[in-house]
Order: sequence, then C-alpha cells, then structure tokens
Amino acid sequence: MLSRNILHYGKEAPLPERITLRAGPLDLMYDQGDLRSICLGDQEILRRVYVAVRDRNWGTIAPVFSNVELRVDSDRFAIAYDVENRAGEIDFAWHGEIRGEADGTLTFEMEGTARSTFYKNRIGFCVLYPAGLSGRSAEVEHTDGRREQAPFPVDICADQPVEPFANLRAIRHPVRPGVVAEVCFRGDIFEMEDQRLWTDASYKIFCPPLSLPYPVEIQAGTRIEQSVRLKLIGRRPLVKRETMSIPGGLRRGAGASLLIKAPRDWRPAPPIGLSVASHGEPLSARELNRLRALHLHHLRVELRLSEPEYPDRLKEAMDEAGSLGIPLEVALAVSSSEPEGQLSELRDWMAELRPAVCAWLVFPEHEPYTGGNPSEEIARLANRILKPNAPSVPLAVGTNTDFIFLKRTRLPLQWMDQVCITLNPQVHAFDLQSMVETLEVQPVVIESARRMAQGRPVRVSPITFRPRFNPYATGPQAQSTPGELPPQVDVRQASLFGAGWTLGSLRAMVAGGSESVTYYETTGWLGVMESEKGSPLPHLFPSVAGSVFPLYHVLADYGEFAGGQACALSIASPLLVSALALKRGEHTRYILANHTAESLTIELETDGETLDVWSLDATNAESGMRDPEGYRQKAGVPTRTQNGVALFHLQPYGLIRADHHPVRSTHFLPGFSRDAGVSS
Repeated sequence: MLSRNILHYGKEAPLPERITLRAGPLDLMYDQGDLRSICLGDQEILRRVYVAVRDRNWGTIAPVFSNVELRVDSDRFAIAYDVENRAGEIDFAWHGEIRGEADGTLTFEMEGTARSTFYKNRIGFCVLYPAGLSGRSAEVEHTDGRREQAPFPVDICADQPVEPFANLRAIRHPVRPGVVAEVCFRGDIFEMEDQRLWTDASYKIFCPPLSLPYPVEIQAGTRIEQSVRLKLIGRRPLVKRETMSIPGGLRRGAGASLLIKAPRDWRPAPPIGLSVASHGEPLSARELNRLRALHLHHLRVELRLSEPEYPDRLKEAMDEAGSLGIPLEVALAVSSSEPEGQLSELRDWMAELRPAVCAWLVFPEHEPYTGGNPSEEIARLANRILKPNAPSVPLAVGTNTDFIFLKRTRLPLQWMDQVCITLNPQVHAFDLQSMVETLEVQPVVIESARRMAQGRPVRVSPITFRPRFNPYATGPQAQSTPGELPPQVDVRQASLFGAGWTLGSLRAMVAGGSESVTYYETTGWLGVMESEKGSPLPHLFPSVAGSVFPLYHVLADYGEFAGGQACALSIASPLLVSALALKRGEHTRYILANHTAESLTIELETDGETLDVWSLDATNAESGMRDPEGYRQKAGVPTRTQNGVALFHLQPYGLIRADHHPVRSTHFLPGFSRDAGVSS
C-alpha cells in the first residue's frame, strides 16, 4: 500500500511547514529560509526572496538549516537561522536574519564565509518579481545614482541583463494608487534576467552580473555580506483582512468557493504523443494495450546522428510505433561539423526501413548558448536531403533544450515549416508551488516562439518534469552516484501532484495554441506507467510494478477526445486549480485539478443540467493505478447542477472529471471510478 504522502507528492516525508506572516499591511509566507508571495492586499509585490549557492555547472547546492529562531507578532516578525551549503568541494556557511516591521518594511540580511576553496557561479540573493508585472512601469536606480523609467518586459527578453535593469541600487514600482514599493540591493552588483526564458513565472534580480567571468574560485575564508530591503513609499495603505493565505495563493473567506467560468474560446485540441522509453526495455503486451487506450498521435524518438548505434534505436522505435498504429516524430541531433554526411546516411536508412513519420525535428547536436547559428545550414541540408522522399512531412527547426537557446537564434525561416521547443519546470526551483507557477508561462513561451517563426505552428516536444541534461555546464559533470536517483528523475512523476501538473500543462498547450505536444516517456520512472520490473530504487522512487501513474488517467481522459476541441477554462486562482474543457460532437468533458494540500470547493459553470462525475484522489488513486482497465470502466456519479452551476469538493491534490451528454443513456464512456468527493 502506498501512503497518502506518496500518493500526493511521491515522498513519505511531510512537506516543509510554511508560516504565514504579516508586516503591517503586507501578507507573506516564510518557507525554509525564503520569503514568498509578498502581497499588499491582492497585489503581489515580490514572488520570492532567497539566497542561492550555485556550483560551476549551475547546480544548486541544497541548504541545511539550524538554530532557527522565530519571533512572530500580529503585525511584525523577526527570524534568524544558520545555513550550511555543502556538496563536493563546496563548503559555505552563512547566517540569515529577516525582519518585518509594522510599517510594511522588510529587511533580509545574510553574512557568510567560505570554509573551503571552491569554484562557484553564484552566491547571493535572488529576488523574484512576478511575471504579472509584464508591461508595468518601474523606476530603476543605478549604483551611480542615475534614475530612469522602464517597463517590465512584455515579450520574453533574451538579453542578459534586461536593459536598463543593470547595476542596480533600487527598483520602485507602483502597487496601488499612492503607494510605491521600493526594493534596495546592497553588497554586490545586481541585475535582472527574464526567467520566462525557462518558464519560471518571474523576473529575477541576482548577483553577480553575467558579464563577469565565471566560474570564479572562492578562497577559504572569503566573507560575503548582502542585504535586500523592501519599503512602501507614499500614504500608508489600509488593507481589510478579508483574505486568507493558503499555499499557492489567496482566497476569500475560510469556506468560500472558487468559480470556474463556462467555456468560451474553443480551439482544436492539440494531438499528444510520448517519447520512447530511455531504459531500453521493450514494451510488453499489457503496456501496449494501455498505451493504445491513450489514443496517442505519435511516438517520439531522438536520434543523435553522431552515435553509430542510432539505427538500432530507430528500428526499436519503429517496432513500438507500428504496434501502437501511430507514426514517429523523429528528433534529429545533427553534428555541425559533418551535417551533410550524417543526414545522407539517415536518408539511406529511412529508404531501407521505411518508417511512418509525422514530423522531423532538427537541431544542432551542441546548441550554442551565445553566438553562431548552425541551425540554418542543418535546416537547409535537411530540406535538400530528407524532404524529397516525404515532401508532406513538416520540418520543425528550433531547440532541444531551454527556450533561451531559441530566443538567441536567428531562425532559418526559408527552410522550416514549423518551430519546435521543449519545456520543463525545474531549471531554477524545485518545490511544488514554483512548479505550478510555470504553468502560467507555458502559453507565453508558445506565443513568443510563434512570433519568432512569423506565425508558423509550434511543436512542443518533449515536456518533462526535470531537465533531460545540463546544457550550461562549464566543467565535467558528476555522474549519478549508485543508489541515488538520476538527476532526470522526479518522484512526483508517479503522484497525484504530477497528474494535476500535467492537466495544467495540457491547459497551457491549449491556451498557447500548440500544434502538437509530446509528454514524458512510455514506461519507467520517466514515463506514464511503471515498468513490469518495477522501480530500480523502490526506497527512493516508491511505485507499484506494472501499475500506471495517476497522470496516465489525465492523458487517457484527454485522449478520448482526440480530434475534438478544447478550452482552457478561466479561474481567478490559477495557482490553486487548473481546469480544462473538451468537446467532441455533443459530448462535453470538464477536468479539474487541485494543486494544493487543502480541500477546495469549486463552482463550475456548465450548459448541462446533469453531469456524470468521477474523482481521483488519495482515497482511490492506488486502485486506479493497479487496475486502470477496471477503474476506467466504472460508471460516474450522476450529479445535477443548479442554475447551470455544479458544486464540487476537490480533495488535496485531487482531480475531478465531469461529463455532460445532452441525451443520457445507460452507456458511459470509460472514466474514473466512483468517489464520495462529489456533491450535487
């Protein structure tokens, strides 16, 4: 039996406690040394303030806290703690103090000492401004005293730093009429980058500037002192305490409900596919049957043409795709030094094997972070060599890593039919809330890519929970230690949270108008179901051998409407809930996901008088994982709406699916099993 915590978020250990604080008119949360969601009423001023220690390959060194002291009053607080950041050669210790005053002033100070000699890319404060400030004006004060006005970027900005947010002493921006938030930075040279380049929903102020050489050797005994201060300027704001803070956002009143509006903007539902499993084991008959139930559009295979064994990988992918009755999406990593020879050899293999292909994705094997444009020559050659034998198969050019690589590339528009990007939510932050925040930015990234491609369709392939590799390393990368999870693996892949995040991402793909989407792998701990052999490290990645993961059911619910329409439903609190509507013919489906550890009450506007409702949460998830076939054949709970509104009680990290048929019958489509978490 899997515990509630493992079902919720993949680990037995409880989540770190978050403490709600007030500094006069400000509401905020303290979370293991960080300040989060700093708000004046319903206006978020800062999303997060924290200290980061990052190694020479931009790896984040986890902090270990001790001697934590909290003094909390009704309108002020003081926090002090000690931290050690230790990994490999790195040994850095520091003391942090945070104070919140009754006038709304927040001060965050750190003093640290290097206890070893090591190379680092960053040590210091990171201050995140919410992406919702896009287009809002700010006053920038530089270290030389100059001041100038500038808006927060609207389109995603690849310039580092974002001008004129460089050499910063302070930033001031209005938060409501007559009230300005001033944030001051001391102890280093600070600048801004647009974190939407990695789907983080923020603009980040950090130090030191990226124009300085890195990595930098820090000598043992080196001291680092920095501070950040937030102050409210203007008439003292009066805030009625009508809101209650909960993880991920704000809602009004302890028992209030969240309203999800009826679907309005219907769009074609983008087809979805999966990637070939990286563990190398063939699919079993049972796994093939379960994958067929997802109504997949394609199977993605990535071929690194410099590797002599890639034809074997292509043959294995062909066999699996053929068994599923779907074509291949072929992603090609091409060496810039010999692209013509590699593509010609691939053409010969394709002529011999004759696989069904729905798209080519082409990019350099080693994408340049700055300067150069090898994509153009590779795209030109791919058109000349691959296109003649399959002129109707679209050629997508783009990136196989983070969006910043695409933003710094001049796309070869004359040689491409589509643009391709890949997404993951954990380049900079790894907690649940930060992952949910990225869902807000995924449509923005798709729209930015489409503008770059002058309106060409955008393929998103693949979406994964963690980065598949590190494209920023400046030195040798440490290999996975035996007995530890590989860096690509996330235990939340097998959790209800992972299922809810996947629904939120599907909603984002619809909102952004993606052409097609590839998620995860077929099987294994990077897939949609556990392998028949089970987890290689069950004490670290707890799962049930031969079971599906909860996100399998989200993809199955979506797949049953393949070729239909979809609508990204609107909700005022997207950090709490994601909602998606699907339609095919006269049949409408609503899927909801709770991203929080709190039970939520949802009001859903619908056009129907009666809904058939299924729930998926900790009370029934394991049975649906062990026996997905039986689980999906059970009938839903008939639920009547009142004045076109259905009321649901969404359990922690739970999901609900509600189907509307204009004419009720005794036949139900396969779906979630009955559950008591529904009310009429």
